[in-house]
Amino acid sequence: MLRRIVDFEQQALDLSHYQQLPDDWYIAVADVVGSTQLARVGRDKDVNFIAGAAVAVLTPALTGNDELAAIQFGGDGVLAAVPGDKAEQIKTLLAALAYWSKEAFSIELRIGMVPVKALNQSGLRTYASLQMVSEQRAFGLFLGEGIQAADDWVKQDPQWHILPVQGVLPGLENLSCRWDPIPSRRGSILSIIIDPLVPGDEGIQALNKLFRELNSIAPGELTSPLGTREQLTPPAIPGWRSVSRELKTPNTGTGIKRFLKAYAGSFILWLAWRIGGKLGPVDAKRYLSSLRYRSDFRKQAGGPRMVLDLTPDEVAATLKRLDAAEARGEIIYGTATSEASTLTCLVGDFQADDHIHFVDGQALGFWRASVVLKEKRIARANKM
Repeated sequence: MLRRIVDFEQQALDLSHYQQLPDDWYIAVADVVGSTQLARVGRDKDVNFIAGAAVAVLTPALTGNDELAAIQFGGDGVLAAVPGDKAEQIKTLLAALAYWSKEAFSIELRIGMVPVKALNQSGLRTYASLQMVSEQRAFGLFLGEGIQAADDWVKQDPQWHILPVQGVLPGLENLSCRWDPIPSRRGSILSIIIDPLVPGDEGIQALNKLFRELNSIAPGELTSPLGTREQLTPPAIPGWRSVSRELKTPNTGTGIKRFLKAYAGSFILWLAWRIGGKLGPVDAKRYLSSLRYRSDFRKQAGGPRMVLDLTPDEVAATLKRLDAAEARGEIIYGTATSEASTLTCLVGDFQADDHIHFVDGQALGFWRASVVLKEKRIARANKM
């Protein structure tokens, strides 16, 4: 059983709250191909939806026997820790997911699985933990050089690829993306990706020190892009493009019934919010109050990945600390600024608090930050 984190500020970079993955595990990777062009033509929420679909499909397969899935949404892809006895099942699901993504959205999804044994043999350790949001729901967190190496290997080497094959995709019935982009309320949305340059435990300790410095500038409870309940307005009538994404998911219901259910559900939630927070069994106040705590706006994938709502002074102070750590040779980082954040939702029963939410900066903030980081890596390599 993977170890669990209940206090992100105190535990997210503490290795005692992580488990080193053994040789018989795998790292599953799904990554949207061509994010540059898709973002350019305004399809960023399609990309987020595909990444959310990967979480939705893999979660039930990796959950069971008191174990929760260690899966992480990355804006334009996902990472997941896979026990060896579930490797073939996950390969089948990834293959079906890539086939559906291409057929339904004309979006190519690069998928693959890397044996942790291969990472360990290369001296690349991978640590995983579960960031708990409830007894039934968690986000996957990862430390160590192995997790980023697995992502790079799948992107760069076809030997790790899995070919798309048509198949069954359970779990997509709970996926939705009806929220409009949520504007910054404090200044701007800053998407941040930080990778350590110092290997091993020393690098993790440096990250821990830096994370605490950043948190002292703007504590997490203030910087969530979802703010507080009073600052959130659920959409009364979701945009057609949002609902049309849901209609492309495999489902036994007819299109018209699903269409009506999506619009009716959104309107009832909005009406409950509008009249004070509750309408019959629909408790909008409770749902909106829990969004911030059930979102993944901060996570770890070798280093911190964050989407923060910051004031101009906080942005300047954050970048100053990041520049200083980079100048010391401890980290390398990329950032991207947006006017709003986007939300992709996985909702079982929101009245029973069975829901989680995936955050990205508008116009693929995580992806844009990764481009900056990649350019820095290339420039750094050319100097060496």
